[in-house]
Amino acid sequence: MKTYTESEALNKAAAYCTLCERCVSEVRTKLTAWGVPHCEQEKIIARLVEEKFIDEARYCRAYVNDKVKFNRWGRIKIVASLRKKQLPKELINEAIESINEEGYIEILKEVIAIKHKEYKGKDDYTTKQKLMRHAASRGFEPAIIMRTINISDHEMDF
Repeated sequence: MKTYTESEALNKAAAYCTLCERCVSEVRTKLTAWGVPHCEQEKIIARLVEEKFIDEARYCRAYVNDKVKFNRWGRIKIVASLRKKQLPKELINEAIESINEEGYIEILKEVIAIKHKEYKGKDDYTTKQKLMRHAASRGFEPAIIMRTINISDHEMDF
């Protein structure tokens, strides 16, 4: 395995951060994989933060936006994922609060409608239970799921 000088590791980490948004834990994992000693890792990360290659608030906002928009995840799953990345609770909460509620409900309706097509023809109770479990597995909140499914009863003809 090649060993990197602090300068080489800094340049390589900066290039890694320019590909897409990164958080400190992702960069630290990469630096460890490259064999960079812990004391040098802290210097490199501090420099990347100082030069705005890493901005955890920006990262949280982008992550939340992407997961809602493209992956169709709910708040619960997003928060759990961000906590795994060891991000501060304040930044996570701020990013979660920035979710557009109307758009969020529309995404949930789409998730439910797509899954509902698979369960066509089964009894209403079983269908609702399966739809609720599916939406919950996507990280949507139980109260919003139940409200959406009950509203959708008329639209989906359960």
